[in-house]
Amino acid sequence: MKVFSVSPPNIIQPIFCGNCWHRKPIELMDNASRWRAMAKDVELSAKALLRLEWMIFYETAGNKDAYETAKHFAITAKTFYKWHKRFDNGLIYKLEDESRAPINKREWTVTIEQQMRVKKLRLKHIHYGKNKLKKLYFDEYNETISTWKIECVIRRYGLYPDKAKQDKSLKRLKGQIKKNRIQKLDIKDEHWFLFHLDTIVIYWGSAKRYILTAIDHHGKIAYARSYKNKSSRSAKDFLYRLHYLIDADITNIQTDNGSEFYLEFEQALKELEILHWFSRPRTPQDNSIVERFNQTLEYEWLNDGNFTIDCNKLNIAMTEWLIEYNFHRPHEKLDYKTPFEYFEDTLESNNILLPMYSARTKYCIWFLFMLGYWVPKFIDQRRIACEYPKSSFLSVLILQTGMSLTLCFGGLQSALLS
Repeated sequence: MKVFSVSPPNIIQPIFCGNCWHRKPIELMDNASRWRAMAKDVELSAKALLRLEWMIFYETAGNKDAYETAKHFAITAKTFYKWHKRFDNGLIYKLEDESRAPINKREWTVTIEQQMRVKKLRLKHIHYGKNKLKKLYFDEYNETISTWKIECVIRRYGLYPDKAKQDKSLKRLKGQIKKNRIQKLDIKDEHWFLFHLDTIVIYWGSAKRYILTAIDHHGKIAYARSYKNKSSRSAKDFLYRLHYLIDADITNIQTDNGSEFYLEFEQALKELEILHWFSRPRTPQDNSIVERFNQTLEYEWLNDGNFTIDCNKLNIAMTEWLIEYNFHRPHEKLDYKTPFEYFEDTLESNNILLPMYSARTKYCIWFLFMLGYWVPKFIDQRRIACEYPKSSFLSVLILQTGMSLTLCFGGLQSALLS
């Protein structure tokens, strides 16, 4: 048995006495300040900082009431309890989002042998699709392989006939802007709620002409105009003319995915505060109403020898047919009323008065129609709205032919305004 003797410690007292050797008491920060300082040091994300504020509110103003905290931050109590359990009274880094990747991930199931075989067949038949390669693989190796495995091998090794073209296509798909598809629109049975637009391409020898068409989804009032080129500027001009002709707010426009319905056309839609909806690619059924109008325009007018390569003459002649279509031609869909009669009935049922026209207006318009005075191709919409009255016949004439009413026709202008 061992015996240990302990001597008292040799403590030397300081020579100087007084308060100079007394340490100041350590002041601990409150939880909220300490947690915010720690969050600043570890550079928490914005989402994690918001969750930290949940915890601080719960400890301070919330009086540790989870339901009051959840109500204050417009979250569910279940969500708060989930993050409060992770936080564990100070584990700030736990407030960050964790990876949501599955624990057991799918592994590459194509063996090296299969990869080499598919690669050999693909290089030998570079233009064959995966279904043909599947058949050749079975014939040569007496073993089945799925088309998806063949596709994976082609993607991994870039086995394409034109690699640059494929890379360009992938880049275009990645940078593609998400479009509003017409299937998502809740269409209302109202005039001017939705207009369908399309383009007719006419080949005449070595020349091409384009007719832009538009028709109202509900009332079937239609408009068309020909152009020498299919550009977004032409589509923009067409949209402004249509908007002035309608003399009302257009809510939605539906088009296909043609190049003319981008750039300047999109800018015009933004200025007029109109929503743009697209048809699905290679699906003309999505825009069937304007496709049917195009068919009517071709069968009842263009194919009767009315086409001319001169756009000015074509627009003048097409105006006469548009007046017949909108004011005289009965429509089965409208219970055999004309589009304008149906529009009048709708206004009367809603107790909205129509503008009154002079009896001489129609004849004065036809006289001006024959004179052929032109204004620049692109019309300033605001200038037109100030200079010309909003008569339906007159609007069709001005917008279709681009005629200007000058002061030299004062008598005729007075007749039109009367």
